Formats: sequence, structure tokens, C-alpha cells
Amino acid sequence: MTTTAAPTLDTVEIVPSFIRGSWWTPDADAGAAPVLDASTGELLAKVSTEGLDLAAVVDYGRTTGQTELGTLTFHQRALKLKELAQYLNGRREEFYEVSAQSGATKIDSMIDIDGGIGVLFTFGSKGRRELPNAQVVVDGPMEVLSRDGSFAGEHIYTRIPGVAVQINAFNFPVWGMLEKLAPAFLAGVPTIVKPATPTGYVAAAVVKAIDESGILPKGSLQLISGSVRTLLDHLDYRDLVAFTGSASTANTLKSHPNVVRGGIRFTSETDSLNAAILGPDAVKGTPEFDAFIKSLVTEMTAKAGQKCTSIRRAIVPQELVADVVAAVGDRIRERVVLGDPRAEGVTMGALASLEQLADVRAAVQSMLDAGGELAYGTLDSPKVTSADGSIGVVDGGAFMSPVLLSWADPEAEEVHSLEAFGPVSSVLGYTDLADAVRLAARGGGSLVASVCTNDPAVAQQLVTGIAAHHGRVLMLNREDARSSTGHGSPVPHLVHGGPGRAGGGEELGGIRSVMHHMQRTAIQGSPNMLTAVTGVWHTGADRNFTLETEGQHPFRKSLATLRIGDAIRSGLREVSLDEITKFANSTGDTFYAHTNPEAAAANPFFPGIVAHGYLLLAWGAGLFVEPAPGPVLANYGLENLRFITPVAAGDSIRVTLTAKKITPRETDEYGEVAWDAVLTNQNDEIVATYDVLTLVEK
Repeated sequence: MTTTAAPTLDTVEIVPSFIRGSWWTPDADAGAAPVLDASTGELLAKVSTEGLDLAAVVDYGRTTGQTELGTLTFHQRALKLKELAQYLNGRREEFYEVSAQSGATKIDSMIDIDGGIGVLFTFGSKGRRELPNAQVVVDGPMEVLSRDGSFAGEHIYTRIPGVAVQINAFNFPVWGMLEKLAPAFLAGVPTIVKPATPTGYVAAAVVKAIDESGILPKGSLQLISGSVRTLLDHLDYRDLVAFTGSASTANTLKSHPNVVRGGIRFTSETDSLNAAILGPDAVKGTPEFDAFIKSLVTEMTAKAGQKCTSIRRAIVPQELVADVVAAVGDRIRERVVLGDPRAEGVTMGALASLEQLADVRAAVQSMLDAGGELAYGTLDSPKVTSADGSIGVVDGGAFMSPVLLSWADPEAEEVHSLEAFGPVSSVLGYTDLADAVRLAARGGGSLVASVCTNDPAVAQQLVTGIAAHHGRVLMLNREDARSSTGHGSPVPHLVHGGPGRAGGGEELGGIRSVMHHMQRTAIQGSPNMLTAVTGVWHTGADRNFTLETEGQHPFRKSLATLRIGDAIRSGLREVSLDEITKFANSTGDTFYAHTNPEAAAANPFFPGIVAHGYLLLAWGAGLFVEPAPGPVLANYGLENLRFITPVAAGDSIRVTLTAKKITPRETDEYGEVAWDAVLTNQNDEIVATYDVLTLVEK
């Protein structure tokens, strides 16, 4: 193996791999696969992993990567994602130049590159807002397993101890990489990226920049440029494989013994015959019809239709088929300029490779043979705009005209089973809403569908009918047509994946996707042991009543001295009828349980007039508050509030407050403290339980 300094792609012949902290290329390029410029056919580079020690790559991730990431909390990892996003954001223009060689227009490149960077920003934010500043996530409440409370259980998430192998498709070399890297990194799991050969050089350019930034810990990211046929041989139950690509390749990988019997976690996102359904109310001239046509043409032409989320089947009322076909043709003629992305005015570039072009043309021909008709476009080599602005047929470029097919028989098998992964879509007519649902479902499971209607009843029937067949459903109407992110744009906040043909996997989905890289484990023990493992105080665990042991109110402690389990128990406060009446009159809350003795007594929940729950909370605050300035800066909320036992006039209440969870903020001079609050009456019966949230100085 030869290691070198980080290379510049325009000066090397073989796209390098980044492994074990160094850049690597084979000693010889015999058998290397060529990579061509999608628009010109010019040789850009070669790809080979001949001689690469895959076992060593995996071991480096499991050892160095796991160790380095294991020193960081969720919040610290999230901040690194944010820092990396800011760094890459400043280098986008150079990535655009590299991306243009793949046939991507500036808009296509922005979808890929800016979209990927946006995922880093999103997880950098969500990780700090939705995860603890810790390394363990508690899942759900404690379950008491003994009468005296000395034995309990709950679920926790901890990171898997291996690597996340991410095998990506050619169409999104940057987004595909970063949308998988972000949740894995946030979980604390090292990533090994395997990009597709035709566009892997774009991913390599971004990894080169990531390496130069020095932001990510050692071993947290490795890149393999080229074949990894034996990689799964070196993986086991500790590891995860996230695959995006064809269903046939996914099935081959899923049949590997280490997946079938060895326990490798395997998730896939594969072929998808996505549908867009036009509601019967969305006739020509309505905003919904216009939005539908715009969405359909966008999905046909963005990335030259090379998107796993593109609309492959436009399902429209039978009487609107001709209107849809005509409107699509008009919009393509008006808006689409086919050519080299580096030429001025081009809006649709080439397919990623000549091999991809041949595959798409063959798929369209099969659909024509099965009864489809060309409603728009041609399979002949189109005239395109070259980089120099000239117009003509480019022999070496992978260009294809947008193609719209119509079907006299919407039941034809091929339209529901064959995906032409390019600028190709079909229009199918339906008779009623049940027919539209049935046609959409014939895709056998899809990533996404759109429902375009302004009729709530139509939306309800269509969405509930197709939801179980899809990973995501977009409802499009005049209200969100401008603000919608679009049919074909997964967002990091929501799940990306789909059942059946689409692979049955899940990616993204906010913090859900972080949990995909973690193991949920049931733990059992005493409340003290559960507290020790999770860093969260559990009912029944030891408390330190600081006024008694230290002569100090816990609110007088900064985060530097406050500890989980620090607590205060107040004295009793008697509740009077006069105070209840005054609170009712001053707030306007004159609900009969607080003002009408006869009506209150007739209610099975109350012994007569009772105190307002919010009055009890206010008194509780008065019982635990420490009024001097700092270190408690603010009370910013309550969580998990439950009123359990009513309090009548003449009863008394007290509060017990315990430091439950302490979350320092990495970038601020304060942190968050959640206090377990329990209100009890004079008989030690629980009146209310809740969490008090405060901001406390470090």
C-alpha cells in the first residue's frame, strides 16, 4: 500500500481512497475502471481498489474510530457537524465545478451539495435540542418491578460497537454520503463510505475537503473509491450496512451469510415507481393542476430524472389525460434546455454515464413494446447545447430527451414494474378514487407519492388509501404549492425510505435515524444503579437533602457543584377556602369544582370544593424557590405534569424537588437542569408530579 498527501483530483489518474487516516491509491492501475465526463465522454479518471486491505479498513474504524468518537457526547458531536457544515458551505463553488462533470446542472448540484450540507446543519441542531449532553439515551419511563421499589427496569440506547458501511448510488454522490454520515456520526459510529463508480470522484472531492478541515476525529470517516466485493466478509453483528441502489444488488448483499446468519444490520433504499395522483377537482385552470404539471416536469428533468424519488407514474382522471399530456409538453418546450451544464442557459444535463443512457433507453423500449406510446420526446440522440454554446448531437455525451409515455391500458404490467431511471414518466388514467389508490399500490411499495387536490375529502381518501404503500406522502394544493419542498426532496426531519420494492428500509427521520445506529437494551437493577448508568435520577434512588447535609439550598449551586440527586423537601402549607375563592375570582377560573360546593360534591372525583391545580403549582414554586439572584437564571417550563389527588380546603401540601437531569450547554455559560417535583399532602399521598426546567449558570 502506498500512502500520500491528500491529492488533487485533476492531477491524478486514479480516484483515491481515504483509509486509516491517509490517502491511498493502488501501486498499478491494471484493470482500473474508467470514469468519463457525462457530457463530453472525456476520460476524467480511473477507479481501482486493487490491493486494498479491507479488513484493515474495518478494524481501523472499529478501533480508532470508535475510540475517538467515544470521547465525545452527543452535543459535542453535533457541534462538530455544525462546524463541518459551515466549512463545506464555504467551498461549495469548487464542488459545483467537479459536479458539473457528472452531467449535473447548477441546480442539480445545489440539490446534491447544498442538500447534503443542509443535512449536517439539521443534525447539528437537532442533536443539541433533542438529545442529552451524554452518551446514553433513556427510552421511556422506569418500570417498577418490585413492591418496595428496590428493583426496576427501563430501556436505554447505546451506540453499536462496529462501523457503518454506507454504499451509495451514483445520482447523489454528496447528499447520499452526508445524509448517512450525519446520523451515524451523531450516534458515535464510524463511517466507511463506498460511492458509486461513475460519480465517486465528486464524493472524493468532498472527503478531501473534510480531511483538510481537520474537524472530524480520526477514524470517523473513511472513503473507498472502487470495488468492495469482499467487504461484507469482514463485517459482523457489530456493524451496519446502509445501501442505496438497485433492488438486484440489494438482494445480492442481503443474501450474504454475514447478513443472513452473522447479524449485520442491513437497510436498503432501492427501486421505486413513485406516483403522483391528480384529484378530480384539479382540472385545467386550477392552481392544483398547474402545481401538478410543474412538479411532474421538475421530477422528470431535475438530475435528468435520475432520482429515486422521481415521479414515474402520473395517475390522473381519465378525462384529464389529454390535458395533462399537452400541458407537460408545453412546459418542457418552454422551460427545458438540454445540454452541457457548463453552457449558459442549460436547465437539464446528461445522464451520469453512457451505460446509464443505454439502460434507460432499453427500459423505455421495453415499455413501448408493452403498449406504451410516446406522448412526448424521442429515443433518438437529441440536439444539445455544448459547453461552447454550439447546438448539435454530441456523440460522447449521455444525453436523452425527456420522455412522457401514455398508456391505453393502465393495467399494463410493465408500467407498474419497470423503472426507467432517467427523464421518463408515464401518464395513467383512473376512473374513480378507489381505482387511483389501486393503481398507485401496484408499484409494489414506493418511497414517495404526491396527492394534488384542494378537496379535503379527496385528500383523506387518497392518503389513507396509499399511505401503507409509501414511505412519504406529499399533499399539494394552492396553500403550500410555493412553500413545499417538493415531491422529490427528502428532508432530514422526516423518514426517507419505503416498503416492498423500495427496499423496506428507513433513513433520516431526525433523531429516529440516529437510533438506527444504536442498540436498545433493557436494563434492570436498583434505582441507584439505574441512575448511575443513565445519569438521570430515578425515583427511589438516594437523595442529598442539601439544606440538611450542607446547609445550602440546591438553587444556590452552579452546575460546577450541583449533583444528580441534590434535593430539597419543604414544610407543609395549609390550603384555605378563602384562598381558593380569591384565586378563582382573580383568574376567572370559576369552574364549579372550585366555587360550587353542591356541584363539586356530586362529582365522583372531588370531595367538595378543591384547590385549582395551577394554584397548587404556584404554591409549590413558593415552597421550593430561593429568591436571591443566580445561579438559577430562569424557569423555562414544566414537563410531564399530572394531577393525581385533589386537595380540599383544610388540607396541606409540601413539595420535594430533586435534581433529575443536568445538561450543560457546550457553547453557553449555563446549562439546563430538570428537577423531579412531587407535591404531596399531609398524608404523604401524591397530589401532583411534574418536572421543573431551569437554566443554571455553569
